[in-house]
Amino acid sequence: MSAGKELYASLDERGFIYQKTASPEDLAGLLDETVSVYIGFDPTADSLHVGSLVPLMALRHVKRAGHRVILLTGSGTAMVGDPSGKTEMRPMMTARDIECNASRISSQLSRIVDDVDGGPDCLALDNASWLEPLGYIQFLRQCGRFMSINRMLSRESARRRYESEEGLSFLEFNYMCLQAFDFLHLYQEHGCRLQMGGQDQWGNICEGIDLISRPELGSGRAYGITFPLLLSSSGEKFGKTAAGAVWLDPARTPPFDYYQFWRNVSDEDVERYLLLFTELDAEAIKAQCRTSINRSKEILAFECTRILHGNLVAQEVYSTACAQFRCADVDGAITMGSTIPRVHASVTADVSVPEVRIPAADFPVGVLDLLVRTGLVASKGEARRILRQGGVYVDGQRLLDENDRVDPSGRGESGCLVSIGKKRRRRVVPG
Repeated sequence: MSAGKELYASLDERGFIYQKTASPEDLAGLLDETVSVYIGFDPTADSLHVGSLVPLMALRHVKRAGHRVILLTGSGTAMVGDPSGKTEMRPMMTARDIECNASRISSQLSRIVDDVDGGPDCLALDNASWLEPLGYIQFLRQCGRFMSINRMLSRESARRRYESEEGLSFLEFNYMCLQAFDFLHLYQEHGCRLQMGGQDQWGNICEGIDLISRPELGSGRAYGITFPLLLSSSGEKFGKTAAGAVWLDPARTPPFDYYQFWRNVSDEDVERYLLLFTELDAEAIKAQCRTSINRSKEILAFECTRILHGNLVAQEVYSTACAQFRCADVDGAITMGSTIPRVHASVTADVSVPEVRIPAADFPVGVLDLLVRTGLVASKGEARRILRQGGVYVDGQRLLDENDRVDPSGRGESGCLVSIGKKRRRRVVPG
């Protein structure tokens, strides 16, 4: 199998490919060459969130295969706002906010993708460098004459907003034109022939490919691939929790919370997430998930934390989790090629955690009542204050709603671990 076929087949098997502008054979042929590939990220916040990991992991695979990755920060397009997937117009951001966000996000992009062995160093660019100096009349004469309003409104990303109650503003309508120009600019200046992005970017990508193909602009050939919209098995948008988005910035989502997000995914999602968000062997992933789903969750959490925060932080967080909760693999071998450490029984015994027995008939019990009955707090008022501050965890999952109810009766003899911060803990067992 050629290198291009192998890369395309791997991306497809791991679940990255949703739509494509050419046949698998043509895309494999393109990837047999060394090509430049780009994905854009608009700095609409001061950190990326876990939803951004799908394109970032795809770029890691592309770079490892020897291709050049262009990490595009969209400060210019953020001034307009992408209507794709939105039911109403985004709030207008100041130039200063965009500049600050762009600095943080570009650093995250480089850190996550650039450390991959293989391929040349990533090329980090910001589209403000060519969009802001672009004269409006110059742009209309150069590119606007090739952009059909009828065709653009037929694209789902624009059509949905156009047909919505709020409608599509002229400002947002220009977003597709600017992203198409980005692709043309990167094709002409850096030889970029492949753009990748989420499925909501399909129309924008196709518009850029059409622009590149125009004889007046050089009759170029470019390609596009989109990734599927990722939903959990319950139908929820990936990366959303009761506490909000899960961020890549450790100041917004601490590494321990990040680890626990992955550790607590549903059983039905584990194999799919291992394929998308780790670089472990696909067949080994499938075999491991058939063997132990809980161990697979630990490996998922460890590998995701390692890729984002580094091996030392991942090992520290993993050890902390094993000291608080029972690990799935005691004295087990290193699994699937992951660097997850061996865990010894002395680490997981958790003998230092006081055990509290509560009659099974009392479950499910409200979280405020539970904190009082375990002796972790003196009153429901104190429990409510700590809960609102985000300091209450049950089996590593942060609780924020005082109406939450806890039921460890289906978790076997180990019950559940209730903790306030890292040091105040009780193991609650029905009995």
